Amino acid sequence: MNFELLDKVRRQLAAQTRPGASRDRNRGTATADIVRALCASGAAPPDQGSLLHLSAALSDDLIGAGPLQPLLDDPTVTDVVVNGSGGVWVDRGEGLRPVEVRLGPADTIRSLACRLAAAAGRRLDTGSPYADVRLPDGTRFHAVLPPVAASGPYLSFRTHRSRAFTLTQLVEADTLTADVADLLLRIVKARLPFLVTGGTGTGKTTLLASLLSSAPPEERIVIVEDAAELALDHPHTLTLESRPANIEGVGAVDLADLVRQSLRMRPDRIVVGECRGAEVIELLAALNTGHEGGAGTLHCNAAGDAPARLEALALPFGLPRAGLHAQLVAALRVVIHLRRTGTGRQVAEIALIESGPDATGLSVATAWTRNGPGQAAGILERLLRERNA
Repeated sequence: MNFELLDKVRRQLAAQTRPGASRDRNRGTATADIVRALCASGAAPPDQGSLLHLSAALSDDLIGAGPLQPLLDDPTVTDVVVNGSGGVWVDRGEGLRPVEVRLGPADTIRSLACRLAAAAGRRLDTGSPYADVRLPDGTRFHAVLPPVAASGPYLSFRTHRSRAFTLTQLVEADTLTADVADLLLRIVKARLPFLVTGGTGTGKTTLLASLLSSAPPEERIVIVEDAAELALDHPHTLTLESRPANIEGVGAVDLADLVRQSLRMRPDRIVVGECRGAEVIELLAALNTGHEGGAGTLHCNAAGDAPARLEALALPFGLPRAGLHAQLVAALRVVIHLRRTGTGRQVAEIALIESGPDATGLSVATAWTRNGPGQAAGILERLLRERNA
């Protein structure tokens, strides 16, 4: 890229932007602005084809993610990470793989990170060396600057799908078997609350969006997230997004606050995009007071680890272990666990949380796997039939 031309267009764009104008413009509008800036600066090519090509290239560097933008636009890519001087890696469903993308020196990567954070209204500099934001196109962006990032800057992008996969598409991708897909549809129809669990990058959000998209269209689904990632194909969905404190340390709105607010919005289903802390208590309280059909995701390595992970999240906020166990068994028993394999992401297990044999703890029993029913299949079937599903 010609940096002199880039700087000239950037100055022209600044000159033609009205004071107070919104920064949240769509890509087409911004590209049109770049075309006008090229013409006004006298740098426009003589023919229309070259002008459009140059404006598109400049768009990536001025409002997009620069050389990374083609990767983010690739529908097969779910994650893009920049390891400072260690190169660029992408995930197309089979784990991270290196790609040949030249980003330039560390200062150039830092400038890119700071520009993207600023476009989302967040500060990223020496005084605030990390940021986690949602870009205007829905992409989740995280950055850490040196010296916190020893050989950084480190950048991480999680791409955003505008529409959920259908369960049929997930079966075709071997994420689900046909039998598991039918069983999951019955769980959604029965309004059984459930958790989707798994490690990082196993497809929890993708599966949750697909399942909720199959809910009846008249149901009102209220989603609570740190950053809006769940893209449902459903006509009655509302998203509440948490907000960090401002530079003065005030104004924060956390997930627990938003779950409480969602209760006043006449929800048919309350969904927590990712359970991380005190919001677990609020979600369980809601599920135990008539708000059925709720759901969420939870990081853990196996379905059997879900109770311990929920304890680790809830106990520091004052919910006693016995109370947590009672609420789980009463209202949040179904766990859908995903894992990453050598060929992609798969639903490995559908399990049920149950009271332990000594009545002092919890156990997790397998109801279904990719190979067929497990020991708790009969219990799950009974729960579904009780709800006419």
